[in-house]
Amino acid sequence: MRILIVDDEPLIRLGLMSLVEEWGYEADMAADAKSAIALMEQERFDLIITDVDMPGMDGIALAHYAASTWPPIRIIVVSGKITVDAASLPDGARFLAKPCSDTILNAAIAEMRPT
Repeated sequence: MRILIVDDEPLIRLGLMSLVEEWGYEADMAADAKSAIALMEQERFDLIITDVDMPGMDGIALAHYAASTWPPIRIIVVSGKITVDAASLPDGARFLAKPCSDTILNAAIAEMRPT
């Protein structure tokens, strides 16, 4: 499974990428939604893990754009600053509050595996 990590905080991006690669997934990263979209136009991803609070397009808007442009991409939206109502996310997307444990993140990713 290929995962795209989108977060404007470099340490969070690198940490998440290292973690998901340890779990056996292929991963790439982007610092913002614009860069993420450029990557998704070039490569296929099965899952996006995106922060909500980013400059420019936020993670919720990115989630909707990705879901409508590249179905059946799966999406996990994370935020440490706000709580996101599931109704504001695309169908099938999941919200996780930061910080979340490695166990919770790993389980969320496993649930999102393509069938």
